[in-house]
Amino acid sequence: MALVQSFEKQGNFLFKYRGQFPVLLFILSVPFVYLTDYSLVSYEEFNLFMFISISISILGFFVRFYTIGTTPKGTSGRNTKEQVADVLNSSGMYSMVRHPLYLGNYLIWLGISLASFNIYFAVIMSLLFWIYYERIMFAEERFLERKFGEDYLNWASKLPAFLPSILNFKKSDTNFSIITVLRREYASVLAALVGFTFIEVLRTYFSTNNWSISDCTVEILVVTIVLVLILRSLKHYTSLLEEKGRS
Repeated sequence: MALVQSFEKQGNFLFKYRGQFPVLLFILSVPFVYLTDYSLVSYEEFNLFMFISISISILGFFVRFYTIGTTPKGTSGRNTKEQVADVLNSSGMYSMVRHPLYLGNYLIWLGISLASFNIYFAVIMSLLFWIYYERIMFAEERFLERKFGEDYLNWASKLPAFLPSILNFKKSDTNFSIITVLRREYASVLAALVGFTFIEVLRTYFSTNNWSISDCTVEILVVTIVLVLILRSLKHYTSLLEEKGRS
């Protein structure tokens, strides 16, 4: 099998199971947190580091929210189980970068990895993310090239794959929809919060030999779970979160 075909095959396989990537990070985080000496971190440094890590993850969500909230049905912006695209999306976030959702994912998990206070974990996570998602992006681009031909090549040649070119921004042709974001993103918000909580539990245990979670984290986690259950129920049992022309 030619290398290009092998990459595409691997990318299509990883595409179907990309939701499992956080599980890999959870497992990988354990030894890094264990080897980190948190007694050397001052109170001020702790707060600064957590502010930076949470801010990076929030930025990642802003990228995802804007992308998903301005993506119409049947475009290349919201595939789940297989490659789907009836129309090439080239406005909004897709006017600055070819893979904005994966950029958002990276920022979210970078923030979580930095919450371990171990820069080596953040670096390893970044390398694994690139290896994992590079093949997915390759497979997606092969699909879009076959689907849209010259139109796709002309669009792709002007944009970076992962690092956004802000000066190229073009307002989305589709108005932003908070309903679409609520319908599509509650699971990813919960997953990120679980990630931060998991890192906090490990930090606390390896530092104090006690299993505990801060009251603030518990409150945020409980509120988020309640909201997720409400949104999930609305999505599956009512039409309140349905919108015409949205995925």
